[in-house]
Amino acid sequence: MNTPFEMEKCPWDQSTYVGRWHYYFWVTNPMLCLKTDQELEKAKSLRSSYLNGTLPPGTTTEQLLAAKQIYESSFHPDTGQKQNVFGRMCFQVPGGMAITGAMLSFYKTVPAVVFWQWINQSFNALVNYTNRNANSPLSQTQMATAYCSATIAACVTSIKFKQYLTNNASPFFQRYVPFAAVAAANCVNIPLMRQTELLKGVDVYDADKNKVGCSKLAAAKGISQVIVSRIVMCAPGMVLLPVIMEKLENKSTWFKRNTWIHAPFQTLAVGCFLIGMVPTACALFPQFSSIKLSTLEKYENAAYCDIVNNCKNPPAVVYCNKGL
Repeated sequence: MNTPFEMEKCPWDQSTYVGRWHYYFWVTNPMLCLKTDQELEKAKSLRSSYLNGTLPPGTTTEQLLAAKQIYESSFHPDTGQKQNVFGRMCFQVPGGMAITGAMLSFYKTVPAVVFWQWINQSFNALVNYTNRNANSPLSQTQMATAYCSATIAACVTSIKFKQYLTNNASPFFQRYVPFAAVAAANCVNIPLMRQTELLKGVDVYDADKNKVGCSKLAAAKGISQVIVSRIVMCAPGMVLLPVIMEKLENKSTWFKRNTWIHAPFQTLAVGCFLIGMVPTACALFPQFSSIKLSTLEKYENAAYCDIVNNCKNPPAVVYCNKGL
């Protein structure tokens, strides 16, 4: 090795927004989706060798960093199992750009709106399941309920919003139907997919990552932050592109006439937005969400008492993994 290296330590300071942005830009790189199973297993093996103290002679820091990047982009942090490629966060750019581009392009008829909202919620359900908290498993019934509820919420929101805008606003505003539906569905899908955490609580830790108790309030805070991040992630593309498309169609006769180019143009534009917005949104909040012990004492006394009883010196602040 050329320089000292710590596999468990992030290369950037996670207490700052800039540090978190760099990390998520690094680990959500869409090119990581192209790694073969052989490359993934090699990265996992090298990581295990480091942690076990059995590194092959001549291993460099660059090799270890590459293994860390590949592992953290493709394997579940709790179970260590290889994630479905379509559910990984590094697939958010190609997956999100294709589906969002289609939603922005095909919004004029109710069947098209319903179809693409269904596709989008199927993709979201896969992402949520892939990045689920392994310590709070969901039954098949709970997962089905979350999926169906989010799909229904997205479809109802999009249809009602479209009907209202058709009767009360110009056609331009109908371009915002997909964004309203996506935002509404996120508010339904994520809490339902993580309902076990809300019902039973999540593990909370002190600053040294020692488990000190369990809290429902911490779960609610973490899930709320994830909802905000998911909406922010898609907002720029879905809010700005309708304005761009309207101006292009009004100023360019060629662009307005050649409708075949609208879908690929919007898809590529969404991809450009997502390359920056995926790390920007993921980095909004620290991965380990904090909550003051005094807040638990006030609003969740049972969790507070549990922590106090478990610790000789109870921490002033506890943390939980908010998920993605």
